Amino acid sequence: MDKRTFLKSAGLVGLAAPLAFTHLRSAVAAVEGKSPAEVASDEDFWRSIRGDYSIKPDYINLENGYYCFMPQETLEHQIQHMRRVNYEGSYYMRHSRQKNKRLVAARVAEVVGCSADEVGITRNTTESLDLVIGGMNWQEGDEAVMAEQDYGAMLNHFKLVSRRFGVVNRLVSVPNHPKDDQEIVDLYASAITDKTRLLMVCHMVNITGQVLPVRKICDMAHARGVEVMVDGAHAYSHIDFRMKDLDCDYYGTSLHKWLSAPLGSGMLYVRKDKIDNVWPLLAAGDFDSNDIRRLNHIGTDPVHVDLGILNAIEYQNAIGLKRKEARLKYLQRYWTSQLRGLPKVVVNTPEDMNRHGGIGNVGIEGWDPRELADTLFTDYRIFTVGINRPGVRGLRVTPNLYTTLGELDALVFAIKALSA
Repeated sequence: MDKRTFLKSAGLVGLAAPLAFTHLRSAVAAVEGKSPAEVASDEDFWRSIRGDYSIKPDYINLENGYYCFMPQETLEHQIQHMRRVNYEGSYYMRHSRQKNKRLVAARVAEVVGCSADEVGITRNTTESLDLVIGGMNWQEGDEAVMAEQDYGAMLNHFKLVSRRFGVVNRLVSVPNHPKDDQEIVDLYASAITDKTRLLMVCHMVNITGQVLPVRKICDMAHARGVEVMVDGAHAYSHIDFRMKDLDCDYYGTSLHKWLSAPLGSGMLYVRKDKIDNVWPLLAAGDFDSNDIRRLNHIGTDPVHVDLGILNAIEYQNAIGLKRKEARLKYLQRYWTSQLRGLPKVVVNTPEDMNRHGGIGNVGIEGWDPRELADTLFTDYRIFTVGINRPGVRGLRVTPNLYTTLGELDALVFAIKALSA
């Protein structure tokens, strides 16, 4: 092998050749010219998308919010990435790893319209946000604001910094059906004092699917000198937004949820002028104080996961995020609209189209949520998760692009039968 051939073969592993996605591109071409709302109800199109997935037939999977598996072609390319990284070994790690990681960060940043030098690739939302919570330069008596409905891992980390540094945590409780945005903004504002340093808010509440007015909350908090950290675990690649429109200081998400990227992939966004405010968990060497790489150094990591993120983004781009968002909302409204108002049935997700995405939550009076989830699986072969949290008792239902209306009809039938 001559020098030129060697250098060409040892470059960016698997990144030069675009994915074919032939079947997907053909399906998308057939709906060009239609609005996202029209495509959302085109069952022929979404049946075609379903064909891209290998689906276990044992049960109806309505628990994609934890982790949504990859389409088959994306999975096959992920396997190829593993083979190629293993083939190149240490050469890849020393010569290609970092530049590919920055390339991935740039692609992830493009989805939400921010700068690549404000984005670090992590393993999940918990890692991303806990880096910020644990990295703040806390002083005894400092205060943080969050909601009872926030994700447990972050609430636990706030408890940890409370024990370690004497931080005072102030909790609010988000109503499932607010009358307007101002009710939510006022709720968070009521917990802020002159000692508050950080406010955490969900972009989309993971247990109900409610979309919160993040920009209005950020404007309120910033006016009072408080930084805002957003839990975007269920919003990234689920609803179409731009980071500049939120104007938050920190944002974390998991890419293996609604992007359907490889398991163990996430993103941390830190506004450029805030990077220097956060201590890294692990010392990363000689980086400038405003270099995002100093915050998410974790040593040697499974770098093939990074490359698979690119494939997941390409798949999403082929469908179109606006079409995807419209379909997910359509699916949620399809089943919740049949259950709202029924005796004993409680829908914990807002009906207002501006306050929800594809996640829904439904409970039955008198049923323990976990018992209800177990019965739904045992008797009807429908997989969901029971949620028993302050103000929220029910099943979290998270369909995805491969979900059919027939599967949601089965859910509606089961809830009606159990509530009767």
